[in-house]
Amino acid sequence: MARPQAELRLGAFFNPTGHHVASWRHERAQADAGINFKHYVEIAQTAERGKFDMIFLADNVCVREAKMEALSRSAQYIANFEPITLISALAGVTNRIGLTCTASTSYNEPFHVARKFASLDHISGGRAGWNLVTSGMAAEALNFNRDAHYGHAERYERANEFAEIVTALWDSWDDDAFMRDKASGNFFDPAKLHALNHKGKHFSVRGPLNVPRSPQGHPVIVQAGTSDDGMDVAAKYAEVIFGAPLTIEASQSYFKEVKGRAREKFGRNPEHLKVMPGLSVYVGRTAEEANEKFEHQNSLMHPVVAREILSTVLGNVDLTPYDFDGPLPENLPMSNASQSTFKYVTELAKKDKLTMRQIAQVVAGARAKMVVKGTPKQVADHMEHWYVEEAADGFNIMPPTLPGGLDDFVELVIPELQRRGLFRTEYTGRTLRDNLGLPRPPSRYAARANEAAE
Repeated sequence: MARPQAELRLGAFFNPTGHHVASWRHERAQADAGINFKHYVEIAQTAERGKFDMIFLADNVCVREAKMEALSRSAQYIANFEPITLISALAGVTNRIGLTCTASTSYNEPFHVARKFASLDHISGGRAGWNLVTSGMAAEALNFNRDAHYGHAERYERANEFAEIVTALWDSWDDDAFMRDKASGNFFDPAKLHALNHKGKHFSVRGPLNVPRSPQGHPVIVQAGTSDDGMDVAAKYAEVIFGAPLTIEASQSYFKEVKGRAREKFGRNPEHLKVMPGLSVYVGRTAEEANEKFEHQNSLMHPVVAREILSTVLGNVDLTPYDFDGPLPENLPMSNASQSTFKYVTELAKKDKLTMRQIAQVVAGARAKMVVKGTPKQVADHMEHWYVEEAADGFNIMPPTLPGGLDDFVELVIPELQRRGLFRTEYTGRTLRDNLGLPRPPSRYAARANEAAE
C-alpha cells in the first residue's frame, strides 16, 4: 500500500553555526551564532519560508567537557542561549512554523517544564513542542548538587514519571474552565479545575498548573530514545521521534519496533508517532559541487578536534594512546550517554574497516547522524526511498553549516520534494499539531467524564 503523498515531515535542527564540528570556521558562518539573535531570526524565517514543520533546538546544562586543546577550538555546546528563552523570542518573528526545544528530565522539575511549555504554546498560538531528554553529559550533574550523573536505567525511570506528571499538569484546567465573566464576577468554573496530587518514587507534585490548558491541549512531545528503556518512553509519550540510524535497515527496524510498542504496549495509534531521523545534507547543482562543499568543510576540521569529537560520541573514551590512523580499539566500554550512537559508530567502523581518522570524519559531519551529499535529485531520491520504504515519516534536517546549508536545502531540495508531491507547498493549519497531522488530545478529565456518561 502506497504511503500518503505530501506528508513527508521536516524539522530544521539548529546547532548555532551548523552541525559540522568546524562549521564556525566556515566563511559564511556567524562565529558568535550561539548568542546572535539576528542570526536565529534569519534562519528561523528561512525554515518557515521552506514550509518546514518545525524548528528543533537541542540543549545541555553545562559547558561540554573535553581536553582543552580540542575544546578551545570548538563552538558546539560551549556558550549559547537557553533554548526556551530563545524559542519564545522566535515565536514573535515567525507565524506558522512549530517551535520545539529541549528540557531535560534529569535536571529540571516537572512543574517548571509543564509551565514553560504551556506558556510557550499560548505565546506562539499553538506551535510549541517539548524535546524530552534525560541528559547525556556527566558534567551536568555537577551543576545540580550531584557528584555523579544518574545511571542509564534510573534516568529513564525518572523520565517516565516526569512525563506522566507533565502531561497530567497540562490537563489541570478544562478547555472551557475560564469564562472571565465581568457581569457575574465569575473568573473560572471551580468544577473545571483539577489538582494532581501525585506522589511517586522521584517526585511529589500537588498541582494544579497555574497556566490554562494550551491551544494544542498538550504541546507536542519529541523524544530521541533508541535504547530499550528510551524506546519505551518514546512509545508511551512521544509524538515525534528523532532517531540516529545510519542505514535504512536500522531505521526500518526501529520504525517497526517503536510503532509496534506504541500500539501493543500502550494502546496508541502508531500513526500518531512521527519517526524523523537526523539528516545532514550537502547539496549542489552538480554532484561535484556538493562534494566540493563536503571536502571544503572537512578541511577546516583540526585533527585534535576530529579525535575529540570521536571520543565524545563514544562516551568520552580516551583515544590519545592509540594510533589515529589505526582501527578503533577493541572492547571499548559501553557509553553511559547515547548507547545507540556508540553502537552505530563502532559497528560502522568495523563493517567498513575504517581508521579512527576516517570514522572521525564521518561523525564530524553531524555528530554520528546520517550525512548525504549530492544533487537535489539525489538527495530527494534518498529521502523518498526512506519514506516510501517505511524507514521514516520525515527527517530532522541538520544543516552542516548555517546559514548556508539551510539556504541550499530550501533553495534546491524543497522544490524537488514539492515537485514530486512529497511535501507541502503551503501551510494548511495554524498549530504544530496541524503541521504534523496529529490530533489534539482531549483532557483526561473530560475523557473520563464522557466514559462515565456512556
